[in-house]
Amino acid sequence: MIQQIRPAGSFQVLPPVIKNLIIINVLLFLTKISLEKFNIDLDYILGLFYWKSPYFRFWQPLTHIFMHGNFTHLLFNMFGLWMMGNTVENYLGTKKFLLLYFISGFGAALCQLMVYHFQFSEVLAMMKLYPEQFTNLIYQPNFILNTPMIGASGAVFGVLFAFGYMFPNAIVNFYFAIPIRAKYFVALYALAELFFGIRNSAGDNVAHFAHLGGMVFAFFILAFWKSKGKLFLR
Repeated sequence: MIQQIRPAGSFQVLPPVIKNLIIINVLLFLTKISLEKFNIDLDYILGLFYWKSPYFRFWQPLTHIFMHGNFTHLLFNMFGLWMMGNTVENYLGTKKFLLLYFISGFGAALCQLMVYHFQFSEVLAMMKLYPEQFTNLIYQPNFILNTPMIGASGAVFGVLFAFGYMFPNAIVNFYFAIPIRAKYFVALYALAELFFGIRNSAGDNVAHFAHLGGMVFAFFILAFWKSKGKLFLR
C-alpha cells in the first residue's frame, strides 16, 4: 500500500505524547536560556556525560533527550518528531509510542557512552606513552570528560526508523521536493550517519553513532512487538 504522508494540520490535533514532548522540550530550552543569566549551565546538569566524568549523574541517560544546544537544534528535532511521530503515535498508541521514544533515546545514550569509552581509552593509552603532551588534555573544555551530549535526536531517529519500518512504502518528500518511499528515506539517513560517524571529521560535534543507536534500539522493540503479534505492518 502506498500513501502520501503529511504532517498534522495544527498543534491542537497532535497526539498527546508528541504534543507534551514538544511542550517539555520548549519549556526546558527556555529555562536553560533563563538560567544562563545566573551562570547556571543546565547542560552540565541534564546533559549526558561519560560515566568516568566528574559531571556524570545517573539521571542523564534520560534527561539529555530534553536538552538542546540552540534554537536550530531544537527546531529540527521537534520538526522531525512532528513530521514522522504523528503517524507513528496514532498507529502505535500512546503507551507504545512513549516506550519507543524513551527506549530509542536510551539506546542512543548507550551507544554514545560506548563511543566515549573507546575514545577515552585511546587517550589514556597515549597519556601513558607521552604523559607530558597529553596530560593537559583532561583540562580542555572540549575533552571527552568535559563535553555533554544533548538533544532528542537519538529518540527522534528511533521514531524515524519506526515510520520506515511500519510504513515502508509510504511516500515522503525528501527535502520537500523529491518523493521517496519511507524505507529508502530511512536507509539513506542511516547510511549517512554511519558514513559521517566513521569519517569523524574534525569539528563535527554531531553524535552520529547516537543517532544510529536510536535506530537500532527502535528496531529491537519493534521486532519484539512484531514477534509477539502486537505489531502489524502496512
